Amino acid sequence: MFDLDPGDDLELLVETARRLAETELAPRMRDAEAARGVAPELRAVWREVGLAGLELPEGIDGAGLGCVARVLVNEELAAGDVGAAVALDPYGPALGVLLEVGGEEGAGELAQAVADGEGRALLVLEEEAGAEVDADAVSLDLAWVPADTAAAVVILQGEDALLVTEGLELEPVRGAGLRAAGASRLGLRRAPVARRWSDAEGVRRARARARLYHASLLLGVMRAACDFSAAYAQEREAFGRPIGHHQALAFLIADMRMALDAARLVVHEAAWRVDRGLSCAGEAASAWAECIEASRTIGPDGVQILGGHGFVADYPVEKHMREARALGLLGGGFDAAIEEAGRLLAATDRPLDLAVEGAL
Repeated sequence: MFDLDPGDDLELLVETARRLAETELAPRMRDAEAARGVAPELRAVWREVGLAGLELPEGIDGAGLGCVARVLVNEELAAGDVGAAVALDPYGPALGVLLEVGGEEGAGELAQAVADGEGRALLVLEEEAGAEVDADAVSLDLAWVPADTAAAVVILQGEDALLVTEGLELEPVRGAGLRAAGASRLGLRRAPVARRWSDAEGVRRARARARLYHASLLLGVMRAACDFSAAYAQEREAFGRPIGHHQALAFLIADMRMALDAARLVVHEAAWRVDRGLSCAGEAASAWAECIEASRTIGPDGVQILGGHGFVADYPVEKHMREARALGLLGGGFDAAIEEAGRLLAATDRPLDLAVEGAL
């Protein structure tokens, strides 16, 4: 049965993330964006709450929680400031990937690489940059990653997952979205491969998990855009009443919220399937495509509700729109996701396993 109740422990964790976003991330969003990074005191707070280790196995000082926990926490953090959320998480989607292909050993190696170096772990999918790989070295050139420094790169290429910890070249670029996380061109020039795992099914599940990581961040950005624009529409008056009471804007606000809620449901179901060990690659690709499609409506509509104010930095909706666009480029973007979703979900030999009890 697809259970939407997170339970008391996970609800407490989500509430912790929500408070952190509201009290620490959101008030500093413009400062973090201007500095291309988060303040040291914010990193200290992040370490205290321990949200980075949600998916780390308990054997290596983690909480041992799954994809659902990460999805719920990511949405809360991204609703505060998605750039800061990306900057603060040292593992990002790379951790979930190595959990699927390398298990606790792979997660431990990534944790050690990040602990020993400067910067975060980055994930590169074949859809984003085709890598040239031989027996012991890899080369690639990726125009943009949301980071200024990196300690490790995990690459999904074909049926292989590669861990690279040396020879990482990052050249700063301007970047339009996720500026608080940094922005660089990533290059590898025959960088040595520290570890390689070959597991076709594991790589499919790893790609699904990575897409859900990005999708959950996009949910938070869309929610922030919906909440702010709806509140603004109740305060701003025209023709003697709040603009949100005019039918055209009322319908627009309702459409934005419906798109967000629909996207959230498919993301949560796909994450639940990951944790249950069910088929999830097609569902995750579909959920990622749904989130990108919804963000293309919600971001511009939030700006439209504010009118001219929507384009100035005095209000956060222009930032939400930029962040949503940047996020939508990750993981191969919409085209790769919709192609994979169609191919996998339409497979004639795919088993019928109902996600919600009593659906038929």
